[in-house]
Amino acid sequence: MNKLEERILSDGRVLPGEILKVDNFLNHQIDISLMEWIGEEFKRRFGDCGVTKVLTLEASGIPPAVLTAYKYNVPLVFAKKAKSGNLGDQDLYRAVVKSYTYGNEFTVTVVKKYLSAEDTVLIIDDFLAKGEACSGLLEICRQAGAKVAGIGICIEKGFQPGGQKLRETGLQVESLAIIDSMTDDSITFRAQD
Repeated sequence: MNKLEERILSDGRVLPGEILKVDNFLNHQIDISLMEWIGEEFKRRFGDCGVTKVLTLEASGIPPAVLTAYKYNVPLVFAKKAKSGNLGDQDLYRAVVKSYTYGNEFTVTVVKKYLSAEDTVLIIDDFLAKGEACSGLLEICRQAGAKVAGIGICIEKGFQPGGQKLRETGLQVESLAIIDSMTDDSITFRAQD
């Protein structure tokens, strides 16, 4: 059992609708030492794959992505959920993303000058359920002509189709904790190497 799985068991809470609440260490209040471990673990798993940028989606993906970018010594780019009024439409890559947690659609954007065909991108996110957020980030990379080195996920809900869908594309997908099942009083993790 790794550090993230241990923390999920000790401090995570399962809510109705297959929601795992980890806001006291991952996506509201941030445990910096855990984030440092997450960055090191993604660096270990993806190794020297030529990453030039780390890409994530605001806001919950930012903490693990920051520490991963730090470990690779590359810039972090995050897709914004709200378009800034000072940007022209021609300056943006955009993709529509469906939120599993909130049950709505939104358009995410990245300024074109921050992502290009010269980049090799490592996508990092906090959760993977149906794969919609990662699919949106992959679409932005496609528009930019950027190569995708892989996708790093902190917590994957293995009982939902996102992980399988992304792995079927042939990309390297690394999840630090894969949950096979969860109830109000138990969480079962998939065994990993």
